[in-house]
Amino acid sequence: MATIATVSSLDDPRVAAYRWTADPARLEAEGLFVVEGRLVVPVLLAAHAGVGRFAGCAQSVLVSPAALDQMRDTFDAHDVPVFVAPQAVLDELVGFHIHRGCLALATRPAATTLTPTCVGNARVVLVLEGVSNPDNIGGIFRAAAALGADLVVLDGACSDPLYRKAIRTSMGATLLVPYVRTTSAVDAIRVLGEKGFVCAALTPSTAATSLPEWTLRSTARTDTAAAPAPRVALVAGAEGAGLSREALAAADVRVRIPMTGAVDSLNVATAVAIALYHVRVSVPS
Repeated sequence: MATIATVSSLDDPRVAAYRWTADPARLEAEGLFVVEGRLVVPVLLAAHAGVGRFAGCAQSVLVSPAALDQMRDTFDAHDVPVFVAPQAVLDELVGFHIHRGCLALATRPAATTLTPTCVGNARVVLVLEGVSNPDNIGGIFRAAAALGADLVVLDGACSDPLYRKAIRTSMGATLLVPYVRTTSAVDAIRVLGEKGFVCAALTPSTAATSLPEWTLRSTARTDTAAAPAPRVALVAGAEGAGLSREALAAADVRVRIPMTGAVDSLNVATAVAIALYHVRVSVPS
């Protein structure tokens, strides 16, 4: 059962680290991250109580009295300190209005770099190149959780999946879907290709294969009819710039989502979700 204590001063050392909520660089330097919201903090607490990279990560929760009343049963199920502060104090502590009145502070897990070993038994992987918008990172992770991606690979230019806004937008999916870092999307394509993945680059180019016409087995690394379902990696880039020429050249196939022509491209999180759905209904589990 959680220990619940009242915080009445911004000088209380038990909540001092929450002052960095609006300073993601400081949080990361301190090996911490913050989760926000009454729907997402329970996801963190469940991950904290489970197994895997986030086991035991939650340090404390900071809530308003109203949030405590609504979430008391959730807190009672976990042995994590809960600090209660008046809404005005809580807003001043973090520097902005927290309209849902709920934050949690957690220890950041060690970074993991893509290797052939860490791919494990994954069958569907996302590779992201230069996706720096945290809303897009969150949306992609939410789609990954909903549509069955087993792993997300991010290059060095991608936004931090443990940035507060990315976690909130993902509805906590960045705490659920495994992810690793890579030096470049091209390197990730090479590593995944060596593990038998079909690497498909998403692009709006009219020269690319239309998604409904893309037969995964036609680009699989074996054409044996009795072969297992292909392993698939979808490679996506930032909005505007899209994928680099190097990443496009390294992929096995370039795939586009057919559109009306009223716009020239889709939001990257939307495009990834559509492509993941196609893979989900095309490849037997």
